[in-house]
Amino acid sequence: MKHTAQIALSGMISALSLLVLLLTIFPFSTYALPPLAGALLIPLVIDCGKKWAFGAYAAVSLLSLFLISDMESKMLFIGFFGYYPIIKSMLETIRTRFIEWLAKLLLFNIAAVSGYAVLSAIGFSLEEFSIPGSSMPLWGVLLAFLVAGNAIFILYDIGLTRALPLYFSRFQPMLRRVIGR
Repeated sequence: MKHTAQIALSGMISALSLLVLLLTIFPFSTYALPPLAGALLIPLVIDCGKKWAFGAYAAVSLLSLFLISDMESKMLFIGFFGYYPIIKSMLETIRTRFIEWLAKLLLFNIAAVSGYAVLSAIGFSLEEFSIPGSSMPLWGVLLAFLVAGNAIFILYDIGLTRALPLYFSRFQPMLRRVIGR
């Protein structure tokens, strides 16, 4: 792909990712749209390379700090879902399936625990995660959130993998006609 086409594609996908993040003003989109915004970077990984995808991730992350009002969606994109589709391609080169999944889950758990630590450091009270009327201790609730997060992450990873054939069969040929490859 020509350098100008890579710049154009990177700019378009960055703008689209940022637009998706801007839509987090709607209820319940805080958790659904950052993974989608990150998944939009996959064409850059495939057609332009990881360097271009990381550049778009950095641009969207920086712009989201100034333009996105929802703190949680910003944190989810910057802290994990923005770079994971790029790193996923590297992790899937691991030959042993068990070690590949172990590395993916380790990366997710490090990002999740780090996210909780950052939220705590900036003044967000982790007690807000407690369940009203429940006698479950805070550590139990946080552990339950982490277990649920791992299950959702596994579904997200499988969904990204299953979406690739659709990209290759439908969107990549259309994109190549538009970009001129």
